[in-house]
Amino acid sequence: MPSTYKILYDKDYADSFKEADAFALDVLVGLSTPRKKIPSKYFYDEKGSRLFRQITEQPEYYLTNCELEIIDHHKEATARYVDYGPFNLVELGAGFSKKTIALLEYFAESKLDFQYVPIDISEPAMRSLVQSLDSRFPAMEVNGLVTDYFNGLKWLNNRYKRRNLVLFLGSTIGNFTHAEGCVFLRNVWNCLNHDDVVLLGFDLKKDIELLLRAYNDARGVTREFNLNLLHRINRELGGQFDVTKFRHFGTYNVFSGGIESYLVSLEKQSVFIEMIGRSFSFEAWEPIHMEYSYKYLISDIEQLAGETGFEIYEHLYDSRRFFMDSIWRVYKPESVQKTLEKSRRGVRSTVL
Repeated sequence: MPSTYKILYDKDYADSFKEADAFALDVLVGLSTPRKKIPSKYFYDEKGSRLFRQITEQPEYYLTNCELEIIDHHKEATARYVDYGPFNLVELGAGFSKKTIALLEYFAESKLDFQYVPIDISEPAMRSLVQSLDSRFPAMEVNGLVTDYFNGLKWLNNRYKRRNLVLFLGSTIGNFTHAEGCVFLRNVWNCLNHDDVVLLGFDLKKDIELLLRAYNDARGVTREFNLNLLHRINRELGGQFDVTKFRHFGTYNVFSGGIESYLVSLEKQSVFIEMIGRSFSFEAWEPIHMEYSYKYLISDIEQLAGETGFEIYEHLYDSRRFFMDSIWRVYKPESVQKTLEKSRRGVRSTVL
């Protein structure tokens, strides 16, 4: 069965915007604040996605192998929560990773009745994914959605009356502050139905030197990944960044429990961005905050689930307990579920 993807337009949902306009607005707001920042979601253009895949292959980056070990050893545990009827296997992010492939292979071999629905805002990434899936899984039903996560989940639930198993693999949830993570997960909860299942990846707190090496790899791929966001501003927004005048800096904040990534201006300079129509000034050694990557205690994870309406089914660990995949159940009393179903078409969700 050929793999397909659908781009959701205005006629498909209400929350539509042009990606370039949103990008320009976020850059304007971020570079106008006293502490400059650019949202990390803009890392993932076609080149950024390719560089991130290279990061996951670096020997210092333990996260991928740890989660792959979890998936390989606990595929049966994951499947048992959805193996009694047809379901959507939904992945937030269009990544053709070994972890996803391992689950798809196991679900297909186990003759589970499912369709795979990756959701991503990048059409090039989605196009590449469905082509790869067609080659590797020609008989699998694949229906990708090019849109933001929440509109994709709402669109899916309005058209398929079946259970959802939602994958949010890697440590992407760690890119949010606690408050942002609560908003994100509550929006996921709003878009899903009672008894749907979510599998979330969490990087656990551990030796600080190990953490620092993972985000400052010897080959400098992480550096190129961060600098590519300036290249993207130049390409898509008419920016005039000289990337040789910035350096990558990654550190660990022991109070917040997060890796913090910055690009630091090496000299006093001014950068014009054509689509925004203004210049932005940088002092020598002034940073642009690029990304958080928070690490978790078990108690942090359980608190996050409780605050956002989920019940924890099971925690799955790798052999070194560096990483965790946590399986959560969407819990909605019947009265809440009916209210949400009535309002879902008209209520706008909060999009980070």
